[in-house]
Amino acid sequence: MIAMSSGLSKFGVVLASLTLGAGLMFAAGKAETFTGEVGDVMCGAKHEMAGSNADCTRECIKQGSKYALVSGDKVYTLETKDKAALDQLDSLAGKQATVTGTANGTTIEVTAVKAAK
Repeated sequence: MIAMSSGLSKFGVVLASLTLGAGLMFAAGKAETFTGEVGDVMCGAKHEMAGSNADCTRECIKQGSKYALVSGDKVYTLETKDKAALDQLDSLAGKQATVTGTANGTTIEVTAVKAAK
């Protein structure tokens, strides 16, 4: 009888852990859509180099900065390793874009990028 009780106890703990883990996974993975100007983290909302915002963004990216989305007074760091998304960010530098991804504070893990309407 004791072995059975102990086994049921362990099953309950495992089941509770799986349920909690699944709940956290769904809560953390909700994609959102953000719209703003594609820039870079180094300059944020104010570009420092002469020329267009697009030229400044591209030069900062070459120097190691990350892409950013400037939306109002917020600057979101854009994280992606997807070549198509990076190419799209490059083509939209200095322009309005809609970015889809999962936000964590001021960082967005990008899943899609397109020109804003």
